[in-house]
Amino acid sequence: MVLKTFGWSFAVTALGLVAAILFGGWTAFGIVAILSILEISLSFDNAVVNAGILKKMNAFWQKIFLTIGILIAVFGMRLVFPVVIVAVSASLGPIEAVDLALTDKDRYQELVTDAHPSIAAFGGMFLLMIFLDFIFEDRDIKWLTWIERPLSKLGKVDMLSACIALIVLLVASLTVGANAHQHGGLHVDKAETVLLAGIGGLITYMIVGGLSGYFENRLEEQEEHEHEEEEKAARAGKPKTALAIGGKAAFFMFLYLEVLDASFSFDGVIGAFAITNDIVLMALGLGIGAMYVRSLTVYLVRQGTLDEYVYLEHGAHYAIGALAALLLITIQYEVNELITGFIGVFLIGLSFWSSVRRNKAHAAAEGGTGGKTEVSSGV
Repeated sequence: MVLKTFGWSFAVTALGLVAAILFGGWTAFGIVAILSILEISLSFDNAVVNAGILKKMNAFWQKIFLTIGILIAVFGMRLVFPVVIVAVSASLGPIEAVDLALTDKDRYQELVTDAHPSIAAFGGMFLLMIFLDFIFEDRDIKWLTWIERPLSKLGKVDMLSACIALIVLLVASLTVGANAHQHGGLHVDKAETVLLAGIGGLITYMIVGGLSGYFENRLEEQEEHEHEEEEKAARAGKPKTALAIGGKAAFFMFLYLEVLDASFSFDGVIGAFAITNDIVLMALGLGIGAMYVRSLTVYLVRQGTLDEYVYLEHGAHYAIGALAALLLITIQYEVNELITGFIGVFLIGLSFWSSVRRNKAHAAAEGGTGGKTEVSSGV
């Protein structure tokens, strides 16, 4: 099972490390290895959230996620995206931007770093909306009940997530503008750039997430009908068929997953410059990491891990909220990538531990009462 799921990741790792040695020797090998580990640690929460969405999709769209999706993730976000940033920010053509990335690495790094505020604002707002919509939703299973219970009641207020996100964005842009003014008016237009990029992230979330939700809702009646057919088949002794979303709903879920992956990869791409400014080594290292994130996503789906460890999805969304906050903070201040990775791993690890405790409590209660007592979930 492990080899089948992670086989391609192992193969890409071997090829990537060999390519690194051929490109720049053992030093390049070490850089690519470090970048791979960095990407995996920063994106573990991405895999958990992806799995929660991917398990709803049918086999065809799961394969699309693993084929076309991985091409977008590895080549699009880890190789093409940084070049596009440079091309847009420096008003260069695509060929000129590639030439700059290969021949003038210091200037290339400088241009990508200058574009960081707009990247962080876009990704930060997209991820913040995901976290807010999750935390304001009233769920049957709650992890940190002392936080989630009151917030789920507040979530009944229409458009609360968008209002909070816009307030956060306004504060971030005003902070950038005020600091620019204090430093002699340099980069005063950065506040406007942050504001526009953040609004772009918010709009992207609303469009892609809204469309996928719309088509998913349209399938509810069909799913209810299929559930009835399943029950009839079960009573007749026929095997049940698994329900999975396809068609337009799955297509927009796929788009949502790709935008989500892009938002998660922003910090990895920017953080990679702390290790190297060589675009080839960055693409190799981050690409290997992205493959493992994809494989881990599929593993979580096939093993039913999210169903067994019910708080994992909560931990991943809290990690998303932390990442969104850190991205918005990095618009003005530098944050070490190790902090970002540690927070994500810590929150998911804590949610996993809570899930194990919950499962043991359920097993003990069922063993003591013949399975008739239900143990309260949450912390």
